[in-house]
Amino acid sequence: MKTFTKQLTWLFAGALVFSASSAMAQIAGSQHDMTSANSQNVTGTNDQVCVYCHTPHGADTSEPGLPLWNKTLPAGTGYTRYSSTGTPSFDSTEADVGSVSLACLSCHDGTQAMDSVINLPGSGGWSLAGANIDSGTSMTGTPVPMLGTDLSDDHPISIPYAAGGALATDPIGLFPGTLADADFNKPYKAVINSQSIWWVDTPDGGNAGARDKKDLPLYTRLEGATAEPFVECGSCHDPHNAGSQVAGQTVAFLRTDDNAASQICVACHNK
Repeated sequence: MKTFTKQLTWLFAGALVFSASSAMAQIAGSQHDMTSANSQNVTGTNDQVCVYCHTPHGADTSEPGLPLWNKTLPAGTGYTRYSSTGTPSFDSTEADVGSVSLACLSCHDGTQAMDSVINLPGSGGWSLAGANIDSGTSMTGTPVPMLGTDLSDDHPISIPYAAGGALATDPIGLFPGTLADADFNKPYKAVINSQSIWWVDTPDGGNAGARDKKDLPLYTRLEGATAEPFVECGSCHDPHNAGSQVAGQTVAFLRTDDNAASQICVACHNK
């Protein structure tokens, strides 16, 4: 199935702003901080926090809409998908892995080094094939955080939300129609820059019907000529939210402050 993808950059990119009163932690010092000052994942002399994922110039444009991505993206094929489990409860089609999920997998499938980037820090270091900043270390720690290319034991991604139903032709606001799978809560829709966007409200979001940082974004993809919302890695995970302490446990890179009472799950799943 040939799938074209589109998404709004700001769904994935975010400001690295932190205050003592905020429950959202910044990326500096987190496991996504691979600088020499932190050295959680790679060792070396680089002190640029953002360069491991983003570049202001010369980004990978093979997947439309990704936020100035500084890594060569893997192909959307070649992954073992959730549908291979044969579970009868899975009633959705699957597109090729795409959208923001490919950005996550450019590190988390372990096929290239975490510090392999297109545009090295400084000037004169651009190469679409990628080059290593420091050690050339690939992701480890199977099955998390190194997911590998077998995604059958992970939540399905690159699937239409609720197996389909919501379309770009729907009116703005809460989805008024019938979702293909009625066991899902209805998403909200807005239009920004003539593009349809969707999200699912969470209790942490605060403003019902108005998208907030802590709501769950859905990513616009085209199936044929029909734009519709898809579930991707970034629907549940915020790469810029290192996590907050809840009952002594770190909730890592979730959209919400915590997952008390499974709020990430029940935001979408009507259980």
